[in-house]
Amino acid sequence: MGTSLRQRILAVYSGDVPDVVPYMLDLSHWFYHRNHLPWDLSVAYEAPERELIDCHRRLGCGFYLANLASFYSTSFSEDVAAETEKQVRKDGRPEIVWRLKTPLGEIERRRAWEESTYGWGISRWGVRTERDLAVLAYAMSRRRFDPQWRNYRAWVDEVGDVYVSAGYSAMGYLLHYWMGVEGVAYATADFPDSLRRAVDEVNANNLRLVDLVARSPAEVVILGDNFSGDVQSPAFFAKWSKPYYDEAVRRLHAAGKRVAVHIDGRLRGAIGMIRRTGADCGDAITPTPMGDLTPQACRDEAGPDFILSGGVSPNLWLPGVPVDVFKAKVTEWLELRKRSPRLIAGAGDQVPPGADEDRIHIMRDLVEEHGRY
Repeated sequence: MGTSLRQRILAVYSGDVPDVVPYMLDLSHWFYHRNHLPWDLSVAYEAPERELIDCHRRLGCGFYLANLASFYSTSFSEDVAAETEKQVRKDGRPEIVWRLKTPLGEIERRRAWEESTYGWGISRWGVRTERDLAVLAYAMSRRRFDPQWRNYRAWVDEVGDVYVSAGYSAMGYLLHYWMGVEGVAYATADFPDSLRRAVDEVNANNLRLVDLVARSPAEVVILGDNFSGDVQSPAFFAKWSKPYYDEAVRRLHAAGKRVAVHIDGRLRGAIGMIRRTGADCGDAITPTPMGDLTPQACRDEAGPDFILSGGVSPNLWLPGVPVDVFKAKVTEWLELRKRSPRLIAGAGDQVPPGADEDRIHIMRDLVEEHGRY
């Protein structure tokens, strides 16, 4: 059943069997790099990115993530000032500064442009002390979220369906935005009680956003801390993040939403720990050669009912890898349909800058040939 991408995806989420494995990609990073377009983390798109959408349409792959879109707004209580500033470093590179000012003090984090990766690398972590952590928790526990569903409907009118993101958990914000892996590791030893309070306060506020997107028009909500089993191991996740994800998934399911969780790193242990939250899907699954599990091992850990979405490692898209190797890995991923129809074909995370455009067409054709039920 199901002939459109939307119908195929919803069939997979419903436990039904589509006519063919859904094929969808996140081409945003590749598209911006290829066309020398801005990749500006300091702004959000109110209107659909029609050039990016047209690119997906022209290349015959589904669209599901509007990375820089604004589907809700975030504001803070009157005693918190949140500022975003663009600067130029002494070395000439652009830099974005995010600053939070509270009655407890002020913190800021910075990201600088890296032309070689066409991305924004962390140039300064914002939380380095126990006091900094208290400032962050104070600010983020006082966020308010307001819907902009008109923006969402405009995107849906263009592409048929779009996942809505509810962002990171508290630990995800600390690991990827404010402290880094090393900083969090030290905090768990140096001031664990303060870390616990901060995580609980921020996650309580995060659940307000979950409640908002639970009332959204979206059918699929995506969560995730860019999970990797070597960063948030199952034991670490159980202590610091699982209660939040259990509750977020519960609330979203109670509202009739399907839930995908972004797992774009090490997979061993991570697939199982996310499945046990009750989530429906692991998004951005990256198996071998860059990942640590084969496609068959991914299905072993996922079980028959957890959706595996992804499948093709970033390096395989690049011209330096023989195209026959790329084809073999796509076909290997599609073979999983014989074990379970809970499968979506795509990239392990994003199609990378410098990828061979022909491989996008090749994967589309392989899905049509080898992905049929």
